[in-house]
Amino acid sequence: MPIYEYACMTCESHFEELVRGDQEPACPDCGATKVLRQFSVFATKAETPQPSFRSASGAGGGCCGGSCGCGH
Repeated sequence: MPIYEYACMTCESHFEELVRGDQEPACPDCGATKVLRQFSVFATKAETPQPSFRSASGAGGGCCGGSCGCGH
């Protein structure tokens, strides 16, 4: 049984759910059944160390590095 990522169309919550076949889960936050399966990728472990994209000053690129202004 695969684990899928979903977004609730009612409360905009994001969650993961272990599902069978064409089963559509309910949102764990609000109970709504109008959910959208999200496209996701799987993670792997590399045999060789991968470079870090964080600069020496600690400021990274992309949204997670704070450059999008989201405050993270």
